[in-house]
Amino acid sequence: MNAPTPDIDTFLAIDNLTVEYPLGRGAKVHAVTDFTAHVKRGETLGLVGESGCGKSSAARAVMQLPRPTGGTVRLDGKELTGLKGKALQAARRQFQMIFQDPIASLNPRQTIRDIVAAPLEVAGIGTKEEQTARVAEMLDLVGINPDQAMERRAHEFSGGQCQRISIARALILKPELLVCDEAVSALDVSVQAQVLNLLERLKGEFGLTMLFISHDLAVVKHVSDRVAVMYLGRLCELADAETIYRKPVHPYTRTLLAAVPEPDPEASNNHVELIPGELPSPVNPPSGCRFRTRCPYATELCASDVPELRTIATGQSVACHHPLMD
Repeated sequence: MNAPTPDIDTFLAIDNLTVEYPLGRGAKVHAVTDFTAHVKRGETLGLVGESGCGKSSAARAVMQLPRPTGGTVRLDGKELTGLKGKALQAARRQFQMIFQDPIASLNPRQTIRDIVAAPLEVAGIGTKEEQTARVAEMLDLVGINPDQAMERRAHEFSGGQCQRISIARALILKPELLVCDEAVSALDVSVQAQVLNLLERLKGEFGLTMLFISHDLAVVKHVSDRVAVMYLGRLCELADAETIYRKPVHPYTRTLLAAVPEPDPEASNNHVELIPGELPSPVNPPSGCRFRTRCPYATELCASDVPELRTIATGQSVACHHPLMD
């Protein structure tokens, strides 16, 4: 895939990102293939798709956890995939990650004070007293009472509180890029709204650029400036949030959005068109367009040629031989 020319305001440039996991005997999982996206400073890019489509693998590859199989990741002009050791450790001050399971991502043996202060200790920033003061400041910022929380452990808090603590830990180094990997999917709906509002507020206060991964299309619409849709490791469609929800042009995107339940008991479900067939294996993905085995518009061209991501309207790109332009 030909990578688009980075905009002058591009802060995160992901070009032809490929992630493969070896299985032995020459087999491998094609988790992410030729993924390309450029994110402007201060923008939130939502990344959506079915479970197993490669969202989390792409996010971890951006974080160099582990390093991608191919492609490049540039943050503020700095190539990350070539960094090693202390150089990579120093660069990681600029980008941090919030994980899906808020409780499992916190060390059960450490106090909250030690958990949140860990990035400062690794980076060698401040004295013990200065670190404690910074931890208290960050906990207060995310809505956790530092006087009550500092000496307690993760199991003494709810899932929502643990995610707030994870956010405090991620932001204590004042990073510029925050990667949220299903950051609210494990929380109750009411708590999801609180955490999303918190992230939106902190985004403004810290001047964050965000990569927000989720399978919940309603959540992604709420927080994202632009949305990228993935299917079986490949990028299908990329557009601003309003456009992609109002007029999707990739058959997969359209079906994905049609399946979102409406909060109306009187609404009819007759309009939902289910995708036929099973999700193909990422070990042996289909040739050409990976969605072709389930697409009602597929032709021989779809089987022989991989569709390139191309611009079809201002701010909207699609990787499809037969985009739905009606």
